[in-house]
Parts: sequence; structure tokens; C-alpha cells
Amino acid sequence: MNINKIGFIGLGLIGGSIAKALRRVYPQIKLYAVSGHLSTIINAHKAGVIENDRLLALEELSDMDYIFLCTPVQQNLTYLKQLKTILTPGTILTDVGSVKGDIHRAVIEEGLEEYFIGGHPMAGSEKTGFDAATPYLLENAYYVITPTAKTEPTQTERFRALVSSLGAIPLIMDYEQHDFATASISHLPHIMAYSLVNLIKKIDDPAETMKTIAAGGFRDMTRIAASSPVMWQEICLSNRHHLLHLMNLYIKELEGIRAAIDTEDSIEMNTYFTNAKNYRDSLTVRQSGPIQPVYELYCDLIDEVGGIATIATLLASNGINIKNIGILHNREYEDGVLHIELYHQQALNAAHALLVKYHYTVYQRS
Repeated sequence: MNINKIGFIGLGLIGGSIAKALRRVYPQIKLYAVSGHLSTIINAHKAGVIENDRLLALEELSDMDYIFLCTPVQQNLTYLKQLKTILTPGTILTDVGSVKGDIHRAVIEEGLEEYFIGGHPMAGSEKTGFDAATPYLLENAYYVITPTAKTEPTQTERFRALVSSLGAIPLIMDYEQHDFATASISHLPHIMAYSLVNLIKKIDDPAETMKTIAAGGFRDMTRIAASSPVMWQEICLSNRHHLLHLMNLYIKELEGIRAAIDTEDSIEMNTYFTNAKNYRDSLTVRQSGPIQPVYELYCDLIDEVGGIATIATLLASNGINIKNIGILHNREYEDGVLHIELYHQQALNAAHALLVKYHYTVYQRS
């Protein structure tokens, strides 16, 4: 790769995971980080990820081969003016933001197009911070690369090769194309989830009947509404143009199916639902993405004292950490009585095998 030094501005979940992946794959490369928190720097240094054990000034990243901007989307923009004075020829400046338009336009305004290649690793977690970072977060995740009009093709290929070597799947595209695509398959669904949760909250009765009987369909569709409100406020503001356009299209889509229901048009409804089902069934299943998978299984459980405790003890004694566990009281479209959620695929596989070994009836969703 002919890379000697890489700098990070921000070392949270994404930046930390990229740094840990680089340390795993390229132990010879020296990594440095700028952060607003000394504790982050000390933890990363003690973990053997970065070279510095003190807070660095931005100017100390002047001789890097790569600089990764890994702070929140709007905060990344504030660093461009400072970086303009320290970037040296050959350095690639990149970011990890989920919206590309704002930073590309700011890069053009600052005259940094020759240095900049936008990046969006489509992976994440509900956890934050360096301690939540893992060296395998990018594994088999799409990593969108958005060169500028002045990016040298050799530089784009150099970055693509680096991304690929970390286990990610690079996709090169125009930044406007990226923002429209992510607004469609990520940002709009988040808005839909938040709005549906708020609707149910507003129309539920004082006894919270709807909240009490909410079944798998509602939970699955609204799971992403548990994401960071601050992050999604920022994303909505950054990708406002595309998001508003898509929200208008979605309102028209709702109006269309509403009209079919209102007029009792059975043929139109059946066609509408069939088309959606066929398209949904054709989606490729991947283990990484902006909306993270849920590692969960269900099993039958006899109603007896200590039933849940027995399973929890069995899993814990075999080193399997449970993220969430509970009884399903509404099992429409659900198999099993007990719902168990794990932290990762390996834990899910191990839990499934262990429970089957001890003669539990176990179900996993396809």
C-alpha cells in the first residue's frame, strides 16, 4: 500500500473501528488521532491503536498519507479551513459522514477538491465512542466512495484498494446520487419509524393498550426509531432537499393506497401488496448496513418457575452474553414464546446450537 502515516480527527465508533481495522491489517502503519477528549486518546494508545498518548494540534497531522474526518457531519465542515493550510501534495482527505452534499460543496468552496475523496462506511451500532469500536465493523459492509471532479483516478483507486483491504465492499458514485439513495433507503425509513411511533403514542388510550399489545411487526418497523435523536436531526438538516422530495413522494404513495382502500378496489390492493412483496423478497440480505441487523431467536418455553432463569444461566455459563430477553405476549406472525436477542452473529449461532442441544424448540427468522 506504500502508506506510512494515517491521521484521524475524531475517534468514535466509526473512526475507532477504521483505526482498529487498520491496526489489525497493517500493523506497520503509524496511526495518530486528534480528539477533544484526552481519555479517548489515552484509551486508544493503551489499546495499541494509535501512536500518540497526548492531545495533538491539527498541524501535527500535516505529513499524513490519509486524514480521516470522523466527527459529526456539521462539525467536519469546521475543520476544512484549518486543514487547507496544512495539507501536503499526495495527502488524501476523506470523511465518514452519511450525507455527502454539504462537505463536497464546502470542499469546492475551499479549493480542496484535489485532496478530498468522500467516504461513507455503511455500518454502525446503537453504541457510541471508541470503546464500542471493533476491528471488524466494516466487514462485508458497503463503503461508498465519492470522488470530486478533480480527484485523480489513481488516488480514487488507491483509496478503493485500501477500503477493500479492510474487508469492506467499495462502491464508487457521485455524491448527489449517494445522498438521494441514502435518503431513500435510510433517512426516509427513519422518519417513517419516528412518525409512526409518535402517532401511536398520541392516539393510545390512558391504559396504553396499543403499547401493551404491540407485536413483532410494529417493533420491527419502528426499531430504528431508537436511534440518536441528535444525529437524525443533523442528518435531516444536511440532506433536507432530498428528504423533503422523498417525503412528498411517499405521501402520494400513501394517498394512492388510501384511495384503493376507500373505494374497496380489491384488485388494486392485491396488485399493490403483491408488487411490494415481490420486491421485498428480492432484496439481498447482508450483515452490515446503516440499519443494523438484529441477532435474535425465539424458543418454546413451558410455563414453569425458573424457566427463563434456566435458559439465561445456560447461555451465560457458556460465555454467551444476552442483549435482551422476554416473553412474547402477542405472537401474531411470531413463533415461540421466549424472545432472545444477542449482540452478534457468532453469539446467535452458538445460542441456537446450545438450546437445540438441550432439546429446546428454537426458531430463527429468515
